Amino acid sequence: MAITGWFVALVALGVVPVVLTGSGWAIVGWLGVVAVLTVLDVALAASPRSLTVRRELPGAIRLGESAPARLTVVNDGRRTLRGLVRDAWQPSAGATPTRRRLSLRPGRATTLTVTLTPFRRGERRAGGVTVRTVGPLRLAGRQATHEVPGAVRVLPRFSSRKHLPSRLARLRELDGRTSVMIRGQGTEFDSLREYVRGDDVRSIDWRATARRDDLVVRTWRPERDRRVVVVVDTGRTSAARIDDEPRLDTAFESALLLGALASRAGDRVDVVLFDRRVRGRVQGATGPALLSSMVETMAPVEPELVETDWAAVPALVRSVTSRRALVVLATTVDSPGASRSLLAAIPQLSRQHLVVVASVTDPALDETVLRRGTRDEVYRAASAERARLDQGRVAAALRQVGADVVTGAPADLPPALADRYLALKAAGRL
Repeated sequence: MAITGWFVALVALGVVPVVLTGSGWAIVGWLGVVAVLTVLDVALAASPRSLTVRRELPGAIRLGESAPARLTVVNDGRRTLRGLVRDAWQPSAGATPTRRRLSLRPGRATTLTVTLTPFRRGERRAGGVTVRTVGPLRLAGRQATHEVPGAVRVLPRFSSRKHLPSRLARLRELDGRTSVMIRGQGTEFDSLREYVRGDDVRSIDWRATARRDDLVVRTWRPERDRRVVVVVDTGRTSAARIDDEPRLDTAFESALLLGALASRAGDRVDVVLFDRRVRGRVQGATGPALLSSMVETMAPVEPELVETDWAAVPALVRSVTSRRALVVLATTVDSPGASRSLLAAIPQLSRQHLVVVASVTDPALDETVLRRGTRDEVYRAASAERARLDQGRVAAALRQVGADVVTGAPADLPPALADRYLALKAAGRL
């Protein structure tokens, strides 16, 4: 049984006969009347269990976007049902409204629409649907919960896709329109042309020159069908929030932008989500299927509160490819102690592969360093400066053992990693 505010008001109204009569029996009689009316109201209320409830959910929602979720309610009983319906969603699903008033005649059906605007990635689940009916006097009623489970997969935001057109334009300029004059490990022969002042003499083709009157030089272009392996760290450090976004989500944004760009460049992209075990893997997908597979794999993955096993990463990369590849480690460049296992794994990778470490930095550290007006701010500035120095030491150590390091704020890291990929392409290193 469920009571309403009218029941409370009716009980409080019993003060009037007590004041008028001055007898304690007046309140007893009043409460008896209220009890009888309440029992009668409950008996006349429609049964909430006589309803049939069905859900209609969207397949997937991108983080930050909205989509409707529909709830169909059918009254299978013999009485008109009046009351309230509450659809229980996880708070992070951003469901509005969750409570709706309902008036439904026997045999009729209605559809209630809830707008979902999730603010967290992953599986957002719905619980039971609670129906509370009231009687004709609106004093009390009945309540029951229908188990109607449902879930919506919230995909990564991929807001960095706004940087893709400009990087694709640079890629088109690099691949086919602007040839590379110096041959590198990641270049292939493109064409011959006449020598002009400023060209590198090492690119002169002496055999072709002997057949002509003018000097002839070779031009090169970046190779296609290269391998790009992205290893995303899902360990405990990826759970920290920077600019109200987990580090893991920034790593996903970087991997998505790099994957879209490298796929357009004709390279093969493989993605592994790893801490002490493989949490997700994308292999063999190309073209539009690559991004679709990546977002579907990334969506349910949350940070694991364990230390990442970097000693297992070289073997993991070997299981993905035996060819030379660009290996991107999306992780955290933090204190030297926390990065010791990462530093130990880099030399094994850099012997065969080109290694890039991508790490998100906290822009609040730069702001904290500049604020020194009070004693507390001075201590905070000293702590922030120490954190920045530690990050710089780890980045320098990574470069010494053969890795390239890309850092940036959450909004800056994805395009910075894409720019580094294009620079490696242009230099013929990939």
